[in-house]
Amino acid sequence: MQNLHHYSHCPVCNSTRIEKSLLVKDHSVSSEEFEVWTCGDCSFRFTQDIPLQESIGAYYQSANYISHTNTSKGLINQLYHSIRTITLRQKRHLLQSSTGLSTGTLLDIGAGTGAFAAFMKQSGWRVTGVEPDQDARKRASEMNNISLLPSTHLFEFPEESFDCITMWHVLEHVHDLHRYMKQLHKLLKPTGRLLIAVPNYQSSDASHYKENWAAYDVPRHLYHFSPAAMKTLLKNQQFRLSAIKPMWFDSFYVSMLSEKYKTGKSGLVGGAFQGWISNWKALFNKERCSSLIYVIQKT
Repeated sequence: MQNLHHYSHCPVCNSTRIEKSLLVKDHSVSSEEFEVWTCGDCSFRFTQDIPLQESIGAYYQSANYISHTNTSKGLINQLYHSIRTITLRQKRHLLQSSTGLSTGTLLDIGAGTGAFAAFMKQSGWRVTGVEPDQDARKRASEMNNISLLPSTHLFEFPEESFDCITMWHVLEHVHDLHRYMKQLHKLLKPTGRLLIAVPNYQSSDASHYKENWAAYDVPRHLYHFSPAAMKTLLKNQQFRLSAIKPMWFDSFYVSMLSEKYKTGKSGLVGGAFQGWISNWKALFNKERCSSLIYVIQKT
């Protein structure tokens, strides 16, 4: 099996108590199926036999991959764009309330086409954005008038450079998980905050859609976090969890895509209903929301 990585241990806690849980189809690009495995100790899930970093680029070559193309193709992506201004403001509020700063230095990792980075720059923050995809960096310059750096620059910044580091649905894409986490620790100021948003496979919508849950997004999503697994990762990397915040809109977006994957139809009505159900359940337990933002600081 050339150009694939097979795990014999859990990527988070190094346990050997790992086993196959699901067989998930890549609905976006290849139509290939990938195994998703679960750790019996820390509850972390991961995509097994993943393409290596130098060969995974082909799985991102889709006109529907919104974070790289900013596409408005299709009703679901149009709905995504219609609420983005709201979510940008919510992220800014969380960033400012978490750091206690109205302005400061921000590093946005996996900035895509630069919407959040540009928004925070306009809000007075000194923003550095990094993005691995060359085409996305070009679109960021053209559409949002912001210059993003290649991701290799992440390991070139001086230590303790940033008041805040954000990763909006990015950590699940990173091949060298522990190296990244160690670098984030180095780059964050002692009083800084790290904001990591990832899908939550223990959400109600994930339980409902199972292998059709869109946020598995194999093989682009290498990892699938539960709150317990995230806490284990943070503890091992000398971070401390300050708060967990739900991302309410994600439940609808993910459920609409999941409904489409499950039924082959538009998925708008059924997905919207399931997203509402998922959020209703998460009102009583926020750790069941479709996506979660982890507010993190150094120990």
